[in-house]
Amino acid sequence: MSRLPLALLLLASAAPAASNAPPGYAQAADYLERERQPERYSPLHLLDGRDSTAWCATGATPAPVTIGFKDVVTIDEVRVYTGDGTDKASYKAHARAKKLTLTSVDSAKSLKVEDKRGLQVVPISPSLRGNRFTLEVAERFPGSGEAAPVCVTDLIFYSGGKALNGTWLAPRLRYDSRLAPLLGTWFSGLDGAPDRFLSFYVDGTYRFAHEPLEGGEPSAVTGTYALSGSRLTLEVPKRGKVTARLQKAAPEGATSAGATLELDGAVAEEWGRAFRSQP
Repeated sequence: MSRLPLALLLLASAAPAASNAPPGYAQAADYLERERQPERYSPLHLLDGRDSTAWCATGATPAPVTIGFKDVVTIDEVRVYTGDGTDKASYKAHARAKKLTLTSVDSAKSLKVEDKRGLQVVPISPSLRGNRFTLEVAERFPGSGEAAPVCVTDLIFYSGGKALNGTWLAPRLRYDSRLAPLLGTWFSGLDGAPDRFLSFYVDGTYRFAHEPLEGGEPSAVTGTYALSGSRLTLEVPKRGKVTARLQKAAPEGATSAGATLELDGAVAEEWGRAFRSQP
């Protein structure tokens, strides 16, 4: 029986296991009917694997969608259902994404698809790695009118042949008007160069990460949160509870520029008291 060299065995044992964590949120500063019917074209629809829902956005340059995972994942394939696949009439009336850009912290990939209904496989090589990705529409197939919104029905992430989201995730992705302004990643530290990140996910969990810009070891804390009325409470393992107040600076919907999250309690002295919705 052949044996692997000791160096390779040590390398294999030291390598972190691949994470199959599902996405925990999808949010955008604006999208179609965000103020009137925010649940209809919510960015969360991108992740539910159902052709009965779609994400749609307006404008020549639609607001990007940020998709967050609890853990660092490696994405080597996505499956894209472009357009509004809810019915044939909507598919033709609305514009369909032709080219999308998926960006991680340090790299970006173009996702090109044909103008047809159904999921299309788009390999990503080299793969993208991270726990937060930005999706932008770069080109589109035109709809019936010049100002027709552009839509995408589904975006399924794959890692090592395993789907990270799909119909099984749909029950968690139902739009909740109370949670919508909270979901996503909040930032603290220097403007444009934050070093503290507080993320809230659809399953009732959060993750706080401190990533020092110069020196020092990164650290992370995970736990659960509860929203009762306007009161947000975080359970910090072995430390107790932290309360937070959301200061909205825009109409109800997804997290918007200018919104802030203010923490109270002893832990807030370590984490930072004020978090903002944009880096």
